[in-house]
Amino acid sequence: MRLRQLEKVILYDENVAGMVNLEEIADYLREKLGAVPSVEIRGNPFNPYLARSADFARKLAAAKIHDVTRRMISETVPLYGEIQYEERKILGKTRAFGVLYDGFRLLRVFAELIPPDERGLGLVHIFLTNRLFVTWAEDQRYHARTSVYGLPSIISTTGLVEAPAKPREYYLLKQQYEMLGKDILELNERFKGRCLGCEDSRLTPVMKGYVMQAVFYALSGDPFCQDKGCKLYNAHWQEELIFAQLESHSEFCQRHAELLAGWRQN
Repeated sequence: MRLRQLEKVILYDENVAGMVNLEEIADYLREKLGAVPSVEIRGNPFNPYLARSADFARKLAAAKIHDVTRRMISETVPLYGEIQYEERKILGKTRAFGVLYDGFRLLRVFAELIPPDERGLGLVHIFLTNRLFVTWAEDQRYHARTSVYGLPSIISTTGLVEAPAKPREYYLLKQQYEMLGKDILELNERFKGRCLGCEDSRLTPVMKGYVMQAVFYALSGDPFCQDKGCKLYNAHWQEELIFAQLESHSEFCQRHAELLAGWRQN
């Protein structure tokens, strides 16, 4: 497989500071990729465009998903209150959660934030966000995702917690808790070792693997691996994610480790 040469990897912080350690993630990339490409951390990607905050707020509000069972075919006209909410989020005046976005529409909004002279294939733009996004699936409904890889790539800290399914017994017990009026937080505490949480110290090491998936997408066009012990494994369950990113005896499968080593030598 012929891998592309990269000039720079750029990490953007879209409201993830405090949830993951970006400096630690950047150092990890430098360790794995070597001196070239360089790795840069940038703050909120909207900051250079605050004069256009209302325009971007409208585009973000138009990417909102209201019904996960109905596919968004054409752009919706957002309500004034939805636009106001998005503008407050852009300006850092709220960190509220609970909104779902179409992942590919969100990617297109972030793509507009990349300077025109930094849109070459040798530049890898990775937006780390706390926004939860979804994509349309074969079962005719939207599903939450951890990431969407492209130009740029986007990875959600909230998606790491919400998108991969929890153990089956969690959902059975959740029904019982709801019927009995018991506190769901107690259930979350019971399963915390088998699932990620919103303020989980494991989010940073887990994010390292997903950032490497974005890098492999830029290198080869394929971010994933079929080996459940490889950081590039596309996990659909929390326990799969935790094993691939934290518990596997090796970071990468033999094939991807050799690809990365060979690429560094060129």
